[in-house]
Amino acid sequence: MYQPAVEAMERRELNQLQERRLLETVRRVYAHVPFYRSKLQQAGIDPESFRGLAELTRLPFTRKSDLRDQYPFGLFATPLADVRRLHASSGTKGKPTVVGYTERDLRLWSEVCARALVTAGGQPGDVFHNAYGYGLFTGGLGMHAGAERLGMVTVPVSGGGRMRQWTLIEDFSPRVIAGTPSFILSLGEAMIQAGKHPRNSSVKVGIFGAEPWSEEMRQELEALWGIHAVDIYGLSEVVGPGVAIECWQAKEGLHIAEDHFLVEVIDPHTEEVLPEGEVGELVFTTLTKEALPVLRYRTGDLASVTSEPCRCGRTHRRMSRVKGRIDDMLIIRGVNVFPMEIEPIVMAQPELSPHYQLVVEKEGSMDRLTVEVEVLESSFNLVDFSALTKRLEEALKENLGVSVRVRVTMPGSLPRSEGKAVRILDRR
Repeated sequence: MYQPAVEAMERRELNQLQERRLLETVRRVYAHVPFYRSKLQQAGIDPESFRGLAELTRLPFTRKSDLRDQYPFGLFATPLADVRRLHASSGTKGKPTVVGYTERDLRLWSEVCARALVTAGGQPGDVFHNAYGYGLFTGGLGMHAGAERLGMVTVPVSGGGRMRQWTLIEDFSPRVIAGTPSFILSLGEAMIQAGKHPRNSSVKVGIFGAEPWSEEMRQELEALWGIHAVDIYGLSEVVGPGVAIECWQAKEGLHIAEDHFLVEVIDPHTEEVLPEGEVGELVFTTLTKEALPVLRYRTGDLASVTSEPCRCGRTHRRMSRVKGRIDDMLIIRGVNVFPMEIEPIVMAQPELSPHYQLVVEKEGSMDRLTVEVEVLESSFNLVDFSALTKRLEEALKENLGVSVRVRVTMPGSLPRSEGKAVRILDRR
């Protein structure tokens, strides 16, 4: 462990730490953020009499729209002169969400990312190939700072440029690689096409996130690269990468850095807190952020949480891998469909590559979903396209509860990811 005294902290002691930090956070936002002061007053909450964890559900929710409405710096709890870095979303659905970090924030962020790297199996002295995007996206710089803090040899390669990527892997011999699972998958395939095999590389640990991915995708990546593949979770509104990560020993849920981030799971419709083990929307309250503390931030990500002990010895609660996003849900002929439900079904077909795309179109007054898949080159001359299409359509109907079309395409015809995979093509 990177910080065993914290990561294996006894539960009662951890709760006391959370209590103290939650009270400090509530007082801080009340004093310095007019938006939260107004929200807390409307909820009848006086920071001096607020009772902490026992009254957590009285605190107001924060939504992504609140960050956009307060653009750019309305939710900051420190003067801009005390902020040392800004990150922002792409703003594809309106104004971008802007997040800020003080010097202390950056130090704590590097700490949780260093902790995450060790949890995944990274060690000081390892060469770390960082294929997350740099710039306003938090992934690249967050993991970069964590790796340097841990004492790794950090290669800031960023995303894209597959030929450059595999050249650096051959020349620098990294032990740890990080990036989106779809990009690392396509990188491995490109290496094979060039006569090189990723299993022969130096890479032993893969840290993948920034997009939902399935257990079947993990198996594909581990077989392709010969690695331990672990899931990492984070979002810029809370801090960036490092909120939670799987341990390499168990790979049975992502350990949440609960000394920094307080987690709840709610029913996204009723907003009631759900019992442990039930899938709902993840909600996070930051406990140590200075520039942009958030209360009960609704992530839109669907997962569950458990307190069951882990074989690695860490005591913080674990979240399941993200099942999907509320805003990614498709309603096809009255049935709710999440893209992540489709990936395991596609990957169960041995004739198909792991690449797929979902095309949504209007058919009269209803939406029609077509699942575009790609046959493997090794199966191209052997596969019965008609039988494969029928078999996959039947499997999808059985698992999703609604009929969808399947279109089987030629090898290499579907787009490859250069960063985050674009799974849904909306033509409505």
